[in-house]
Amino acid sequence: MKKDSSVVIVGAGPVGMINALGLARAGVDVIVLEAHPGIVPEPRAMTYHWTVHEGMQSLGLLQDMLTEGFKVPEMCYRIFATGEVIRFNIGAIAGYTPYPYVISLGQDQLEGIVLKHLADYPNVQIHWNTTMSDLVQDEHGVTVTAERDGRPLTYRADWVIGTDGGRSRVRKAIGVEFLGMTWPQRFVATNVVYDFEKYGWGLANYLVDPEYGAVIAKVTRSGIWRVTFSEDASGTLEGIEDRIRAFYAKVFPGPEPYEIKLYSVYNMHQRWAEKFRVGRVLLAGDAAHLTNPTNGFGLVSGMLDSQVLYEALAAVVKGEIDDGVLDQYSRDRRRAFEEIASPSSVETKRFVFHSDDPERFQADLVRMRRIASDPELLRQQLMIGHRMQTPSLVRPTGMAA
Repeated sequence: MKKDSSVVIVGAGPVGMINALGLARAGVDVIVLEAHPGIVPEPRAMTYHWTVHEGMQSLGLLQDMLTEGFKVPEMCYRIFATGEVIRFNIGAIAGYTPYPYVISLGQDQLEGIVLKHLADYPNVQIHWNTTMSDLVQDEHGVTVTAERDGRPLTYRADWVIGTDGGRSRVRKAIGVEFLGMTWPQRFVATNVVYDFEKYGWGLANYLVDPEYGAVIAKVTRSGIWRVTFSEDASGTLEGIEDRIRAFYAKVFPGPEPYEIKLYSVYNMHQRWAEKFRVGRVLLAGDAAHLTNPTNGFGLVSGMLDSQVLYEALAAVVKGEIDDGVLDQYSRDRRRAFEEIASPSSVETKRFVFHSDDPERFQADLVRMRRIASDPELLRQQLMIGHRMQTPSLVRPTGMAA
C-alpha cells in the first residue's frame, strides 16, 4: 500500500499539534486526524509552568504565547475560612531559569497559535471531521482506518502518535491497559467575567476549603476568569447552572454582577498507560496519562512528552538514530508522570479541596507559611516541575531529569 505520510497523528489538541509542528520543522511529512470540525472552545487547560517555556521557545511559540496570554508572577493560596493569603513568588527561581513565571493562556488560544505556525509548513495536513476507527501495524508501517462524513478512509504511515485524549482509540487499538483510578468527585470548570482584581486577588489563586475549595485564575486579558470547583460525581447534572451560581454567591468577594461565558463538567482521573510505545505506535498527552488538573500538570506533562518525542521520532524517521530511543521515551515519560506529576497533583488536590482534618490542616499551613518566607525552600518547591522534564534522546547533552 502506498504511504500517505511518514507520521499520522490522531488528535489535534495542543499535544498533537506541538508534535506535528516539531516534526514538520524537521522536514517530516505529517497528517493529523481530528474528530472535531475545528478548535474546541471549552474551558480546559490554561496555565503553563515555566518548565515548558524553553521547549516552546525552541518551536518559535513562546513570544506568541506571551503576546496573547500574560505572565503570572505568583501563586496565591487563599484560606476561605480566615481570609489568610499565602503567596508563592515564582521569582524565587529567577537564578535558575530565564523563565521565572507561569503563562496564563486558554488551551483554545494555544491551539490557535500552534495552528497558525503549522500553516507555514506544506508538509503538514490537518484533516478535521475525521474520526479514527482502528489501526493495524506490521513490520513496514501502520494502516489507520477512519471515517469522515460517513465515508470510510484509509491512511498508511511509518509511525502513528496517539494524542486523542483520555478515551484514546489509539491506546485501545494497541491493547494498552490504562492503570490507576477515577476520583469520586468531578470538576465544574466555568469561564466568567468578574473583577477579582478589584478586591486584591492575584492572577492565580487556590481557594482552600473542604466545602468551598476552588481554583480561580484569570484566563484572558479581556477579563475572563476561570472558576473551578468540585462536586460529588454521583449526583445528577440537572440544575448545574443553579449550583454554579450558588457557589459564586459564597466565594465571590463582592456583589458586582458577573457573566457566565462557558462551563463544562468532567470526571477526574489519576491514570497512566502501562507503556507509551507498542511497535510503530506511540502515545503522548492525555492518551498516555491523566491527572486531576489542580496544579496544572495535565497539559504541561503532555507538552513535555512532545518536546522529547518529536525530536526523537524525527531522528528515527530520517535514519539518524535507532528506534530503540522510543522505548526510552516510553520509560522516561511514564516515570516522570507516575513518580512526579501525579503524586504532586494528588497532594495539591488534597490540600485545596479536602483539608477537613484540622490537625493536618494546621500542619499544612505552618509548612506553607515557612515555604513562602524562605527563598531556598520556595525554590525547592517550585522546582518540582523541573523534575517532570526528561533528557533529550537525541542531543548529547539534554535537560536533566
